Amino acid sequence: MRLITFEFQGRRSAGALIDDRIIDAAADPQLPTDMLALLAAGKPALERLQRLAARPEAAIPLHQATLLAPVPRPGKFLGVGLNYADHIAETGLATPEFPTIFNKQTTCVIGPGEAIHRPQVSAKLDYEGELAIVIGRRCRHVPLDKAPGVIAGYTIANDVSVRDWQVKSPTWTLGKSFDTHGPIGPWIVTADELEDPHNLELRTWVNDELRQHSNTRHLIFDCYQLVSTLSTVCTLEPGDIIATGTSSGVGVAMKPRGYMKPGDRVRVEIEGIGELCNPVIEEPDTHCY
Repeated sequence: MRLITFEFQGRRSAGALIDDRIIDAAADPQLPTDMLALLAAGKPALERLQRLAARPEAAIPLHQATLLAPVPRPGKFLGVGLNYADHIAETGLATPEFPTIFNKQTTCVIGPGEAIHRPQVSAKLDYEGELAIVIGRRCRHVPLDKAPGVIAGYTIANDVSVRDWQVKSPTWTLGKSFDTHGPIGPWIVTADELEDPHNLELRTWVNDELRQHSNTRHLIFDCYQLVSTLSTVCTLEPGDIIATGTSSGVGVAMKPRGYMKPGDRVRVEIEGIGELCNPVIEEPDTHCY
């Protein structure tokens, strides 16, 4: 099943996408209409949502709605650095013996079709196409063999990075957390449908130029290892996002540099999930005090 958050006639709701029809959770008063709550309600709620597909009044034509980030404000948005051997080679860094984890502040999240801002303070704006894990159950100290059971599903993430700000701090958080620099979507493919997340083709285009092409089988620390490791430290909750790392082909490694600029369009495609596409614009000259 493909789980979505969408906007229709001025209201926001969660639901499922079946072919070109949105199945609106709001059609069943017993279902949550917020993605975090829907995931927290677990398998019974998802089964109930699936049964709504048989009711015509629950369906909305896809072209009449706008898809938003499937999890508009996750509790945590965690990233993994240096998790593909080919990416490590292009950086010239050593292969880590333990996952390199950083935070992306959740205000960076945007959905499919929304604009990535090139910040006023830097032109070193880079893309990183990634498979992202979406947590489905509140969990802590998850053994490796139990990790698949706490994953709701998978989505696509673009770990947009401002390279000069990334190196200003050893935690990387500043350069990873600018507003609009966390595109995710267009939906969550549930784990039972995707089956094996560790053999998926991944491609990233900037405009019509293929920049990244790899496969998730090349992850150094796989999805289940990441969940087990992170849950040793902190409680993972429904809707938490874990971006699993990027492959080679990032803009900073190109000669000349292949940074994104206003007018570009970046598209990340992952086999079995779909594609996430976002335009790039200059950061609007707005202030909030």
